[in-house]
Amino acid sequence: MIAILDFGSQYSELIARRIRESKVFSEVLPHTTTAEKLQQLGVRGVILSGGPSSVFSPDAPTCDPAIFSCGIPVLGICYGMQLMAKALGGDVKRGDKQEYGKANFYIDNNFDLFEGLWLEMVVWASHGDEVVKLPDGFQLLGHTPNCAIAAIGHPTKRLYAVQFHPEVAHSPKGVEVIQNFVYTICGCQPDWTAESFIKTSIREIQAEVGNAKVLCALSGGVDSTTVAALLKKAIGDQLTCVFIDQGFMRKGEADRIKLLFTDKFKIDLMYVDASERFYKKVAGVTDPEQKRKLIGEEFIRTFESLADSLKTDYPFLAQGTLYPDIIESATVGVAKTAVKIKTHHNVGGLPADMKFKIVEPLRKLFKDEVRRVGLELGVPEEIIFRQPFPGPGLAIRILGEVTPDRVKILQDADVIVMDEIRAAGYYRKLWQAFAVLLPIKTVGVQGDNRTYLNTIALRAVTSEDAMTANWAHLPYDLLERISSRIINEVPGINRVVYDISSKPPATIEWE
Repeated sequence: MIAILDFGSQYSELIARRIRESKVFSEVLPHTTTAEKLQQLGVRGVILSGGPSSVFSPDAPTCDPAIFSCGIPVLGICYGMQLMAKALGGDVKRGDKQEYGKANFYIDNNFDLFEGLWLEMVVWASHGDEVVKLPDGFQLLGHTPNCAIAAIGHPTKRLYAVQFHPEVAHSPKGVEVIQNFVYTICGCQPDWTAESFIKTSIREIQAEVGNAKVLCALSGGVDSTTVAALLKKAIGDQLTCVFIDQGFMRKGEADRIKLLFTDKFKIDLMYVDASERFYKKVAGVTDPEQKRKLIGEEFIRTFESLADSLKTDYPFLAQGTLYPDIIESATVGVAKTAVKIKTHHNVGGLPADMKFKIVEPLRKLFKDEVRRVGLELGVPEEIIFRQPFPGPGLAIRILGEVTPDRVKILQDADVIVMDEIRAAGYYRKLWQAFAVLLPIKTVGVQGDNRTYLNTIALRAVTSEDAMTANWAHLPYDLLERISSRIINEVPGINRVVYDISSKPPATIEWE
């Protein structure tokens, strides 16, 4: 494993992705993680991320100084470089010229970290402070026109640092720099694949579960279905899959899921219609965080009720939690500097007094990694490439109070969006496309009569892993068809708008 110590950089998770794409496992850890802990984890290399702070700030985050002398190779990036230089006796000062954006980087020594690269390359810089004196034993590896010391290294101690971001696409040769660190300096092998993940996960699941029974929360999406397939392979008949219909699903979704899993995927499925209790739980609730937490708690309570009604004891509950869920919920394992974006119902919405022990075999994976694992397990492609759908369902795509009438309006609009997106050949091109029901009524004219009806917002984005996303530039004629059909076919709607916000600053879902 390569550990990324997070100092609050917006790119920390991207560094992990670049390493995983190189078939080496990587994980983001808090910057407070000690050298002793890293050694216990068997870490083969450490990367110090960038960050928004200055090393001169009184509350500037730092790391355990023993990391630089424990024998594990270290690569500092931007803030990580300044931190390393300062900690080891070098000099750092506020730069005379700040360097943000594209820069030309010139390699002065192309061994190890820059092996096989041209002596000049384009990089992405983002810093105000800079190293002006090397720590003892370090060599200058590279510079830019505005930064005389833009890369340094101590080959004997295997300590390296760069004053640019090799992980971003704007540094075209950055992946080669990362791979030189991971492969050449740390000695890692590119053997972290879907197949190896499955073999390791099966051993871990069997060790954790033993002979006990497991309930699996199945929603019909790629995450929960992949979990079900993985558990089926690991523990066989000890697994029982349960689909809880909370009343906030897409139109006809419950019937589709029951048919798909019993007829095509051959997984025994228990169906529970819990819509009445969920509607009561969120009645009058408009705050999105409260919605998510209430729905998350109610899922657990529904599973507990089900488990109590069964004759067999089920101490474990499995669910399809992913790495982005954990990161955005700002739970254990991410930096203390991380900010909670939104509480995912399957992470922060879990009650403290629940009876189950949670099994989350995919909690370290991004969505594209889950898809590769699912394909390896034989999950049908129609599930693998299904667009993400939130666990709380349409409840968080209805801004304001969730009622049966408002759910029906959104269900009818959602069907049209999905039909038109598929017909235009955009379903697989988009990360997500969906409709949002806004708590806004506007004046319209229909049949020469004045109307005062609801507004639907369309949302379509492209993304690799949901950590960042760009709004999709859909053709105008496609948007026009969707708008026309929704206004003409869905009672209660007289206006459709298109969301052209990217993430960041917006999130993909509206709530």
